[in-house]
Amino acid sequence: MSGRPAPCNPQEIGALFLFEKLTPEQLGRLCSEGRVERFEPGPVYTEGEPATCFYVMLEGTVVLYRRVGGDDVEVTRTSQRGVYAGSMQAYLGDRVRQVYNNSMRVTEPTRFFVLPADTFAGIMQEWFPMAVHLLEGLFFGSKSAQRAIGQRERLLALGSLSAGLTHELNNPAAAAVRATATLRERVGKMRHKLAVIAQGSYSPEVMANLIDIQERTAERVAKAPGLSPLEASDREDTVTDWLDDQGIPEGWRIAPTFVQAGLDVDWLDQVKAAVDEDILPSAIGWLNYTVETELLMDEINDSTARISHLVDAAKQYSQLDRAPFRHADVHELLDSTLLMLSGKIGKRIKVVKDYDRTLPEIPAYPAELNQVWTNLIDNAVAAMNSAGGEGTLTVRTASDHDRLLVEFRDTGVGIPAEDRGRIFDPFFTTKPVGEGTGLGLDISWRIVVNKHHGNIQVESEPGDTRFQVLLPLTAVEEESA
Repeated sequence: MSGRPAPCNPQEIGALFLFEKLTPEQLGRLCSEGRVERFEPGPVYTEGEPATCFYVMLEGTVVLYRRVGGDDVEVTRTSQRGVYAGSMQAYLGDRVRQVYNNSMRVTEPTRFFVLPADTFAGIMQEWFPMAVHLLEGLFFGSKSAQRAIGQRERLLALGSLSAGLTHELNNPAAAAVRATATLRERVGKMRHKLAVIAQGSYSPEVMANLIDIQERTAERVAKAPGLSPLEASDREDTVTDWLDDQGIPEGWRIAPTFVQAGLDVDWLDQVKAAVDEDILPSAIGWLNYTVETELLMDEINDSTARISHLVDAAKQYSQLDRAPFRHADVHELLDSTLLMLSGKIGKRIKVVKDYDRTLPEIPAYPAELNQVWTNLIDNAVAAMNSAGGEGTLTVRTASDHDRLLVEFRDTGVGIPAEDRGRIFDPFFTTKPVGEGTGLGLDISWRIVVNKHHGNIQVESEPGDTRFQVLLPLTAVEEESA
Protein backbone atom coordinates (compact mmCIF):
# COMPACT_ATOMS: atom_id res chain seq x y z
CA MET A 1 0.00 0.00 0.00
CA SER A 2 1.36 3.45 -0.92
CA GLY A 3 0.89 6.57 1.10
CA ARG A 4 0.65 10.19 0.05
CA PRO A 5 4.03 11.91 -0.53
CA ALA A 6 5.09 14.62 1.90
CA PRO A 7 8.16 16.87 2.15
CA CYS A 8 11.30 15.30 3.66
CA ASN A 9 13.03 17.51 6.23
CA PRO A 10 16.62 16.45 7.08
CA GLN A 11 16.34 18.09 10.51
CA GLU A 12 13.22 16.06 11.34
CA ILE A 13 14.92 12.87 10.15
CA GLY A 14 18.05 13.70 12.16
CA ALA A 15 16.01 14.09 15.36
CA LEU A 16 15.13 10.38 15.30
CA PHE A 17 17.27 8.15 17.55
CA LEU A 18 18.13 5.95 14.58
CA PHE A 19 19.77 8.78 12.62
CA GLU A 20 20.90 11.22 15.34
CA LYS A 21 24.62 10.51 14.82
CA LEU A 22 24.57 11.07 11.05
CA THR A 23 26.24 14.07 9.39
CA PRO A 24 24.25 16.74 7.54
CA GLU A 25 25.52 15.27 4.26
CA GLN A 26 24.27 11.79 5.22
CA LEU A 27 20.89 13.17 6.28
CA GLY A 28 20.66 15.02 2.98
CA ARG A 29 21.34 11.81 1.09
CA LEU A 30 18.63 10.00 3.07
CA CYS A 31 16.09 12.67 2.12
CA SER A 32 17.18 12.65 -1.51
CA GLU A 33 17.07 8.87 -1.91
CA GLY A 34 14.20 8.21 0.49
CA ARG A 35 10.83 9.80 0.90
CA VAL A 36 8.22 10.76 3.49
CA GLU A 37 4.77 9.23 3.08
CA ARG A 38 1.53 9.76 4.97
CA PHE A 39 -0.74 6.72 5.48
CA GLU A 40 -4.38 6.79 6.45
CA PRO A 41 -5.65 4.16 8.97
CA GLY A 42 -5.32 0.70 7.44
CA PRO A 43 -2.63 -1.72 6.25
CA VAL A 44 0.83 -0.58 5.20
CA TYR A 45 2.32 -3.92 4.14
CA THR A 46 1.42 -7.61 4.55
CA GLU A 47 3.42 -10.52 5.93
CA GLY A 48 5.01 -12.67 3.23
CA GLU A 49 5.09 -9.98 0.52
CA PRO A 50 8.47 -8.99 -1.00
CA ALA A 51 10.23 -6.64 1.43
CA THR A 52 10.76 -3.56 -0.75
CA CYS A 53 10.97 -0.78 1.85
CA PHE A 54 12.39 0.14 5.24
CA TYR A 55 9.93 2.20 7.33
CA VAL A 56 10.75 4.62 10.18
CA MET A 57 7.76 6.24 11.91
CA LEU A 58 7.77 9.99 12.26
CA GLU A 59 4.41 10.38 13.99
CA GLY A 60 1.26 8.33 14.49
CA THR A 61 0.54 4.82 15.80
CA VAL A 62 1.59 1.49 14.28
CA VAL A 63 0.51 -2.06 15.00
CA LEU A 64 2.64 -5.08 14.02
CA TYR A 65 1.04 -8.49 13.88
CA ARG A 66 1.66 -12.04 12.68
CA ARG A 67 -0.63 -14.52 11.00
CA VAL A 68 -1.01 -17.60 13.25
CA GLY A 69 -3.31 -20.25 11.83
CA GLY A 70 -6.40 -18.35 10.80
CA ASP A 71 -5.89 -15.52 13.28
CA ASP A 72 -4.00 -12.23 13.28
CA VAL A 73 -1.95 -12.09 16.48
CA GLU A 74 -0.83 -8.61 17.55
CA VAL A 75 2.90 -8.45 18.28
CA THR A 76 3.31 -4.81 19.28
CA ARG A 77 1.50 -1.48 19.23
CA THR A 78 3.38 1.78 19.69
CA SER A 79 3.34 5.53 19.11
CA GLN A 80 7.05 6.06 19.83
CA ARG A 81 8.75 8.21 17.20
CA GLY A 82 11.59 6.51 15.39
CA VAL A 83 10.39 2.91 15.63
CA TYR A 84 11.23 1.01 12.47
CA ALA A 85 10.05 -2.05 10.55
CA GLY A 86 10.05 -3.58 7.09
CA SER A 87 13.13 -4.73 5.15
CA MET A 88 15.47 -4.67 8.15
CA GLN A 89 17.64 -7.47 6.72
CA ALA A 90 18.07 -6.00 3.24
CA TYR A 91 21.84 -5.76 3.85
CA LEU A 92 21.96 -9.60 3.66
CA GLY A 93 20.90 -9.47 0.01
CA ASP A 94 19.98 -12.64 -1.84
CA ARG A 95 21.41 -14.86 0.89
CA VAL A 96 18.06 -14.80 2.66
CA ARG A 97 14.52 -14.57 1.34
CA GLN A 98 13.64 -10.88 1.43
CA VAL A 99 10.00 -10.82 2.56
CA TYR A 100 8.17 -9.00 5.30
CA ASN A 101 8.15 -11.26 8.36
CA ASN A 102 5.12 -9.50 9.87
CA SER A 103 2.28 -7.21 8.82
CA MET A 104 1.97 -3.53 9.70
CA ARG A 105 -1.03 -1.27 9.85
CA VAL A 106 -1.69 2.17 11.27
CA THR A 107 -4.62 3.14 13.49
CA GLU A 108 -4.49 6.89 12.81
CA PRO A 109 -2.98 9.12 10.10
CA THR A 110 0.72 8.28 10.31
CA ARG A 111 3.83 9.61 8.60
CA PHE A 112 6.82 7.41 7.76
CA PHE A 113 10.26 8.03 6.41
CA VAL A 114 10.47 5.34 3.70
CA LEU A 115 13.74 4.07 2.28
CA PRO A 116 13.83 1.57 -0.64
CA ALA A 117 15.33 -1.76 0.43
CA ASP A 118 18.20 -1.71 -2.09
CA THR A 119 19.09 1.86 -1.06
CA PHE A 120 18.99 0.89 2.62
CA ALA A 121 21.29 -2.08 1.90
CA GLY A 122 23.76 0.08 -0.04
CA ILE A 123 23.88 2.79 2.62
CA MET A 124 24.43 0.23 5.38
CA GLN A 125 27.33 -1.41 3.53
CA GLU A 126 28.88 1.95 2.62
CA TRP A 127 28.48 3.79 5.92
CA PHE A 128 28.73 0.95 8.43
CA PRO A 129 30.79 -1.87 6.83
CA MET A 130 32.07 -3.20 10.14
CA ALA A 131 28.58 -3.22 11.65
CA VAL A 132 27.25 -5.04 8.58
CA HIS A 133 29.93 -7.74 8.94
CA LEU A 134 29.11 -8.12 12.62
CA LEU A 135 25.38 -8.31 11.91
CA GLU A 136 25.94 -10.85 9.14
CA GLY A 137 28.05 -12.96 11.45
CA LEU A 138 25.46 -12.73 14.20
CA PHE A 139 22.59 -13.62 11.85
CA PHE A 140 24.20 -16.54 10.05
CA GLY A 141 26.04 -17.69 13.16
CA SER A 142 22.84 -17.92 15.15
CA LYS A 143 21.13 -19.71 12.26
CA SER A 144 23.99 -22.21 12.04
CA ALA A 145 24.00 -22.75 15.81
CA GLN A 146 20.25 -23.20 15.80
CA ARG A 147 20.46 -25.81 13.04
CA ALA A 148 23.30 -27.65 14.75
CA ILE A 149 21.61 -27.71 18.14
CA GLY A 150 18.28 -28.56 16.49
CA GLN A 151 19.96 -31.56 14.87
CA ARG A 152 21.46 -32.44 18.25
CA GLU A 153 18.00 -32.17 19.81
CA ARG A 154 16.65 -34.63 17.25
CA LEU A 155 19.58 -36.99 17.77
CA LEU A 156 19.08 -36.93 21.54
CA ALA A 157 15.40 -37.71 21.05
CA LEU A 158 16.27 -40.48 18.59
CA GLY A 159 18.79 -41.94 21.04
CA SER A 160 16.22 -41.92 23.83
CA LEU A 161 13.62 -43.51 21.57
CA SER A 162 16.08 -46.12 20.33
CA ALA A 163 16.98 -47.08 23.89
CA GLY A 164 13.30 -47.31 24.82
CA LEU A 165 12.46 -49.32 21.71
CA THR A 166 15.39 -51.70 22.32
CA HIS A 167 14.19 -52.23 25.89
CA GLU A 168 10.61 -52.82 24.75
CA LEU A 169 11.71 -55.26 22.02
CA ASN A 170 14.04 -57.14 24.35
CA ASN A 171 11.26 -58.26 26.70
CA PRO A 172 9.04 -60.08 24.14
CA ALA A 173 12.09 -61.37 22.25
CA ALA A 174 13.55 -62.90 25.42
CA ALA A 175 10.13 -64.35 26.31
CA ALA A 176 9.86 -65.95 22.86
CA VAL A 177 13.35 -67.47 23.19
CA ARG A 178 12.58 -68.89 26.63
CA ALA A 179 9.22 -70.26 25.51
CA THR A 180 10.79 -71.89 22.44
CA ALA A 181 13.42 -73.66 24.54
CA THR A 182 10.78 -74.87 27.02
CA LEU A 183 8.49 -75.94 24.16
CA ARG A 184 11.24 -78.11 22.68
CA GLU A 185 11.64 -79.84 26.06
CA ARG A 186 7.90 -80.37 26.49
CA VAL A 187 7.44 -81.79 22.99
CA GLY A 188 10.25 -84.27 23.70
CA LYS A 189 8.54 -85.41 26.90
CA MET A 190 5.22 -85.63 25.07
CA ARG A 191 6.77 -87.98 22.49
CA HIS A 192 8.16 -90.09 25.33
CA LYS A 193 4.78 -90.21 27.08
CA LEU A 194 3.07 -91.15 23.82
CA ALA A 195 5.56 -93.99 23.36
CA VAL A 196 4.80 -95.27 26.88
CA ILE A 197 1.06 -95.21 26.18
CA ALA A 198 1.52 -96.87 22.81
CA GLN A 199 3.48 -99.74 24.39
CA GLY A 200 0.48 -100.64 26.55
CA SER A 201 -2.16 -103.10 25.39
CA TYR A 202 -4.81 -100.44 24.71
CA SER A 203 -7.58 -100.96 22.26
CA PRO A 204 -7.92 -98.65 19.22
CA GLU A 205 -11.09 -97.30 20.85
CA VAL A 206 -9.18 -96.19 23.99
CA MET A 207 -6.46 -94.58 21.87
CA ALA A 208 -9.08 -92.78 19.80
CA ASN A 209 -10.68 -91.48 23.00
CA LEU A 210 -7.31 -90.16 24.21
CA ILE A 211 -6.65 -88.37 20.93
CA ASP A 212 -10.17 -86.92 20.95
CA ILE A 213 -9.66 -85.66 24.52
CA GLN A 214 -6.33 -84.15 23.51
CA GLU A 215 -7.93 -82.24 20.62
CA ARG A 216 -10.78 -80.95 22.76
CA THR A 217 -8.32 -79.97 25.51
CA ALA A 218 -6.31 -77.92 22.99
CA GLU A 219 -9.50 -76.18 21.88
CA ARG A 220 -10.38 -75.42 25.50
CA VAL A 221 -6.97 -73.82 26.07
CA ALA A 222 -7.66 -71.34 23.26
CA LYS A 223 -10.92 -70.30 24.96
CA ALA A 224 -9.61 -70.16 28.54
CA PRO A 225 -11.44 -67.45 30.56
CA GLY A 226 -9.58 -64.79 32.50
CA LEU A 227 -9.61 -65.40 36.27
CA SER A 228 -8.86 -63.10 39.15
CA PRO A 229 -5.98 -64.16 41.43
CA LEU A 230 -8.47 -65.26 44.11
CA GLU A 231 -10.56 -67.28 41.63
CA ALA A 232 -7.45 -68.94 40.19
CA SER A 233 -6.17 -69.85 43.68
CA ASP A 234 -9.51 -71.43 44.70
CA ARG A 235 -9.71 -73.43 41.47
CA GLU A 236 -6.09 -74.63 41.83
CA ASP A 237 -6.91 -75.99 45.31
CA THR A 238 -9.97 -77.81 43.94
CA VAL A 239 -8.04 -79.33 41.00
CA THR A 240 -5.14 -80.32 43.29
CA ASP A 241 -7.57 -82.15 45.62
CA TRP A 242 -9.09 -84.00 42.63
CA LEU A 243 -5.69 -85.08 41.34
CA ASP A 244 -4.62 -86.24 44.81
CA ASP A 245 -7.85 -88.24 45.17
CA GLN A 246 -7.03 -90.04 41.89
CA GLY A 247 -3.52 -90.85 43.05
CA ILE A 248 -1.89 -88.59 40.45
CA PRO A 249 1.65 -87.73 41.62
CA GLU A 250 2.66 -84.04 41.95
CA GLY A 251 -0.90 -82.80 41.55
CA TRP A 252 0.12 -79.42 43.09
CA ARG A 253 2.49 -78.87 40.17
CA ILE A 254 0.02 -79.83 37.45
CA ALA A 255 -2.99 -77.95 38.87
CA PRO A 256 -1.81 -74.36 38.05
CA THR A 257 -1.19 -75.34 34.43
CA PHE A 258 -4.66 -76.89 34.09
CA VAL A 259 -6.34 -73.87 35.70
CA GLN A 260 -4.45 -71.46 33.43
CA ALA A 261 -5.72 -73.46 30.47
CA GLY A 262 -9.33 -73.29 31.68
CA LEU A 263 -9.60 -76.93 32.78
CA ASP A 264 -11.73 -77.62 35.86
CA VAL A 265 -12.92 -80.65 37.85
CA ASP A 266 -15.90 -81.22 35.53
CA TRP A 267 -13.55 -81.54 32.57
CA LEU A 268 -11.27 -83.89 34.49
CA ASP A 269 -14.29 -86.04 35.37
CA GLN A 270 -14.98 -86.35 31.64
CA VAL A 271 -11.39 -87.45 31.07
CA LYS A 272 -11.67 -90.03 33.85
CA ALA A 273 -14.87 -91.42 32.34
CA ALA A 274 -13.23 -91.75 28.91
CA VAL A 275 -10.20 -93.82 29.92
CA ASP A 276 -9.53 -96.87 32.08
CA GLU A 277 -8.43 -96.30 35.65
CA ASP A 278 -4.97 -97.79 35.08
CA ILE A 279 -4.26 -95.42 32.19
CA LEU A 280 -5.57 -92.29 33.94
CA PRO A 281 -2.18 -91.12 35.42
CA SER A 282 -0.48 -91.45 32.03
CA ALA A 283 -3.41 -89.76 30.30
CA ILE A 284 -3.31 -86.85 32.76
CA GLY A 285 0.46 -86.51 32.28
CA TRP A 286 0.03 -86.56 28.50
CA LEU A 287 -2.72 -83.92 28.67
CA ASN A 288 -0.48 -81.82 30.91
CA TYR A 289 2.18 -81.78 28.21
CA THR A 290 -0.51 -80.93 25.65
CA VAL A 291 -1.69 -78.00 27.73
CA GLU A 292 1.87 -76.78 28.36
CA THR A 293 2.74 -76.87 24.65
CA GLU A 294 -0.45 -74.94 23.78
CA LEU A 295 0.29 -72.31 26.45
CA LEU A 296 3.89 -72.00 25.28
CA MET A 297 2.78 -71.55 21.68
CA ASP A 298 0.34 -68.86 22.84
CA GLU A 299 3.21 -67.15 24.65
CA ILE A 300 5.38 -67.28 21.53
CA ASN A 301 2.50 -65.93 19.46
CA ASP A 302 1.90 -63.09 21.93
CA SER A 303 5.60 -62.23 22.05
CA THR A 304 6.06 -62.16 18.29
CA ALA A 305 2.81 -60.16 17.91
CA ARG A 306 4.19 -57.69 20.45
CA ILE A 307 7.42 -57.39 18.47
CA SER A 308 5.46 -56.86 15.26
CA HIS A 309 3.32 -54.23 16.98
CA LEU A 310 6.42 -52.38 18.21
CA VAL A 311 7.97 -52.46 14.73
CA ASP A 312 4.71 -51.12 13.26
CA ALA A 313 4.68 -48.37 15.89
CA ALA A 314 8.28 -47.45 15.06
CA LYS A 315 7.39 -47.32 11.37
CA GLN A 316 4.32 -45.23 12.14
CA TYR A 317 6.40 -42.90 14.32
CA SER A 318 9.12 -42.40 11.72
CA GLN A 319 6.66 -42.44 8.78
CA LEU A 320 9.35 -44.18 6.70
CA ASP A 321 6.88 -45.59 4.20
CA ARG A 322 4.52 -42.59 3.98
CA ALA A 323 4.32 -39.49 1.85
CA PRO A 324 5.63 -36.42 3.72
CA PHE A 325 2.32 -34.54 3.37
CA ARG A 326 -0.93 -36.48 3.56
CA HIS A 327 -4.16 -36.87 5.49
CA ALA A 328 -3.42 -38.50 8.84
CA ASP A 329 -5.28 -39.74 11.91
CA VAL A 330 -3.79 -37.86 14.87
CA HIS A 331 -4.81 -40.69 17.21
CA GLU A 332 -2.56 -43.15 15.33
CA LEU A 333 0.29 -40.65 15.55
CA LEU A 334 -0.29 -40.07 19.27
CA ASP A 335 -0.51 -43.79 20.04
CA SER A 336 2.72 -44.57 18.18
CA THR A 337 4.55 -41.75 19.97
CA LEU A 338 3.27 -42.81 23.40
CA LEU A 339 4.34 -46.39 22.70
CA MET A 340 7.78 -45.27 21.55
CA LEU A 341 8.17 -43.15 24.70
CA SER A 342 6.67 -45.71 27.11
CA GLY A 343 10.10 -46.61 28.47
CA LYS A 344 10.88 -42.97 29.21
CA ILE A 345 7.44 -42.31 30.71
CA GLY A 346 7.90 -45.21 33.12
CA LYS A 347 5.43 -47.00 35.34
CA ARG A 348 5.02 -44.25 37.96
CA ILE A 349 3.35 -41.88 35.50
CA LYS A 350 -0.20 -42.80 34.53
CA VAL A 351 -1.20 -42.10 30.93
CA VAL A 352 -4.86 -41.25 30.25
CA LYS A 353 -6.15 -41.08 26.67
CA ASP A 354 -9.23 -38.90 26.26
CA TYR A 355 -9.76 -39.19 22.50
CA ASP A 356 -12.65 -37.97 20.40
CA ARG A 357 -12.61 -40.76 17.82
CA THR A 358 -15.21 -38.99 15.67
CA LEU A 359 -12.63 -36.41 14.56
CA PRO A 360 -11.66 -36.62 10.89
CA GLU A 361 -8.19 -37.10 9.47
CA ILE A 362 -6.32 -33.85 8.88
CA PRO A 363 -3.81 -32.76 6.22
CA ALA A 364 -0.41 -32.87 7.88
CA TYR A 365 3.24 -33.82 7.86
CA PRO A 366 2.87 -36.86 10.18
CA ALA A 367 6.56 -37.40 10.97
CA GLU A 368 6.92 -33.78 12.04
CA LEU A 369 3.78 -33.86 14.18
CA ASN A 370 5.26 -36.91 15.91
CA GLN A 371 8.29 -34.72 16.68
CA VAL A 372 5.93 -32.18 18.29
CA TRP A 373 4.21 -34.87 20.38
CA THR A 374 7.65 -36.17 21.44
CA ASN A 375 8.82 -32.74 22.60
CA LEU A 376 5.62 -31.98 24.54
CA ILE A 377 5.47 -35.42 26.19
CA ASP A 378 9.17 -35.21 27.08
CA ASN A 379 8.62 -31.83 28.76
CA ALA A 380 5.58 -33.15 30.64
CA VAL A 381 7.54 -36.16 31.92
CA ALA A 382 10.41 -33.89 33.00
CA ALA A 383 7.97 -31.62 34.86
CA MET A 384 6.44 -34.59 36.72
CA ASN A 385 9.88 -36.03 37.51
CA SER A 386 10.73 -32.66 39.08
CA ALA A 387 7.57 -32.99 41.18
CA GLY A 388 8.55 -36.36 42.62
CA GLY A 389 8.46 -38.71 39.65
CA GLU A 390 4.76 -39.53 39.87
CA GLY A 391 1.77 -38.00 38.13
CA THR A 392 -0.76 -38.26 35.35
CA LEU A 393 -0.31 -37.39 31.70
CA THR A 394 -3.63 -36.79 29.96
CA VAL A 395 -3.70 -36.65 26.17
CA ARG A 396 -6.99 -35.22 24.89
CA THR A 397 -8.34 -34.58 21.41
CA ALA A 398 -11.40 -32.52 20.62
CA SER A 399 -12.96 -30.27 18.01
CA ASP A 400 -12.39 -26.53 18.39
CA HIS A 401 -14.55 -24.75 15.81
CA ASP A 402 -12.76 -25.29 12.48
CA ARG A 403 -9.64 -26.74 14.13
CA LEU A 404 -8.58 -29.94 15.85
CA LEU A 405 -7.31 -29.64 19.41
CA VAL A 406 -4.62 -31.91 20.85
CA GLU A 407 -4.01 -31.19 24.54
CA PHE A 408 -1.20 -32.53 26.74
CA ARG A 409 -1.97 -32.05 30.42
CA ASP A 410 0.47 -32.96 33.18
CA THR A 411 0.46 -32.73 36.97
CA GLY A 412 4.04 -31.50 37.22
CA VAL A 413 5.60 -28.46 38.85
CA GLY A 414 4.16 -26.00 36.32
CA ILE A 415 5.78 -23.13 34.43
CA PRO A 416 6.54 -19.91 36.37
CA ALA A 417 4.55 -16.92 35.13
CA GLU A 418 7.73 -15.00 34.26
CA ASP A 419 8.87 -17.82 31.94
CA ARG A 420 5.64 -18.44 30.03
CA GLY A 421 6.28 -15.68 27.53
CA ARG A 422 9.73 -17.08 26.68
CA ILE A 423 9.26 -20.84 26.52
CA PHE A 424 8.95 -20.84 22.70
CA ASP A 425 12.09 -18.71 22.26
CA PRO A 426 15.11 -20.49 20.76
CA PHE A 427 17.63 -21.73 23.35
CA PHE A 428 15.42 -20.86 26.35
CA THR A 429 15.09 -23.76 28.77
CA THR A 430 14.12 -24.24 32.40
CA LYS A 431 15.89 -27.62 32.60
CA PRO A 432 19.21 -27.95 34.44
CA VAL A 433 22.40 -27.26 32.51
CA GLY A 434 23.19 -30.15 30.17
CA GLU A 435 19.66 -31.57 30.16
CA GLY A 436 17.97 -29.30 27.63
CA THR A 437 18.95 -27.42 24.49
CA GLY A 438 16.06 -24.97 24.59
CA LEU A 439 15.00 -25.86 21.05
CA GLY A 440 12.28 -28.46 21.66
CA LEU A 441 9.43 -25.95 21.94
CA ASP A 442 10.95 -23.68 19.29
CA ILE A 443 10.99 -26.61 16.85
CA SER A 444 7.44 -27.52 17.86
CA TRP A 445 6.28 -23.93 17.33
CA ARG A 446 7.79 -23.76 13.85
CA ILE A 447 6.31 -27.12 12.86
CA VAL A 448 2.81 -26.28 14.09
CA VAL A 449 2.63 -22.57 13.25
CA ASN A 450 4.84 -22.14 10.20
CA LYS A 451 4.37 -25.51 8.52
CA HIS A 452 0.82 -26.50 9.54
CA HIS A 453 -0.66 -22.99 9.94
CA GLY A 454 -1.88 -23.92 13.42
CA ASN A 455 -1.16 -22.60 16.88
CA ILE A 456 0.30 -23.69 20.25
CA GLN A 457 -0.80 -22.16 23.52
CA VAL A 458 -0.07 -22.99 27.13
CA GLU A 459 -1.89 -22.66 30.44
CA SER A 460 -0.01 -23.52 33.59
CA GLU A 461 -0.18 -23.57 37.34
CA PRO A 462 1.47 -25.99 39.78
CA GLY A 463 -0.11 -29.41 39.30
CA ASP A 464 -1.94 -28.50 36.09
CA THR A 465 -0.04 -27.55 32.92
CA ARG A 466 -1.74 -27.80 29.53
CA PHE A 467 -0.09 -27.43 26.14
CA GLN A 468 -2.75 -27.10 23.45
CA VAL A 469 -1.97 -27.70 19.80
CA LEU A 470 -4.59 -26.39 17.35
CA LEU A 471 -4.43 -27.71 13.79
CA PRO A 472 -6.63 -26.76 10.81
CA LEU A 473 -9.09 -29.42 9.65
CA THR A 474 -8.70 -28.46 6.01
CA ALA A 475 -5.63 -28.09 3.86
CA VAL A 476 -3.86 -24.75 3.76
CA GLU A 477 -1.45 -23.89 0.97
CA GLU A 478 1.75 -25.81 1.77
CA GLU A 479 4.69 -23.78 2.99
CA SER A 480 8.23 -24.90 3.66
CA ALA A 481 9.38 -24.66 7.26
